[in-house]
Amino acid sequence: MPRTHNLDEDVFHAIHPEDIQWKPFPAFPPAARLALLVGDPGEPGPYVVRVHLPAGTKMMPHKHPEDRIYTVLSGVFYIGLGEEFDESKLMAYAPGSLVVLPGDQPHFHWAKSGDYITQVTAIGPLGIGYVHAKDDPRNLDRDPEAAQEMG
Repeated sequence: MPRTHNLDEDVFHAIHPEDIQWKPFPAFPPAARLALLVGDPGEPGPYVVRVHLPAGTKMMPHKHPEDRIYTVLSGVFYIGLGEEFDESKLMAYAPGSLVVLPGDQPHFHWAKSGDYITQVTAIGPLGIGYVHAKDDPRNLDRDPEAAQEMG
């Protein structure tokens, strides 16, 4: 019986840092970037993405339906649990740390001490819902040119 493979996993290949394409993502603050590495997060099945938050950027309380595994690649990843942004609840994770986040767990992030990059591994489809609609970047009026770039 022939073996079936997941999307992007049917042939040996490597992705080098200089080949990663960082793009805006409508559900993220404008300065944040997302890079798709493996799979299609919009479809059922495994995917791997990277998230880059520049220094000072906050991701307000939100949740994902899918379970996620975050690997901190660079910088310090600050994450807090709960439905309200509360700096006292932030936990700091240094490069090399792995964070397991169950689906539907409200949480927030802050690039408090500088840029960070995390790698997210999960089973799609990817979903993101903000606890408060006012915090969802998709609900904000944006520069039309920037909105077009975000798709």
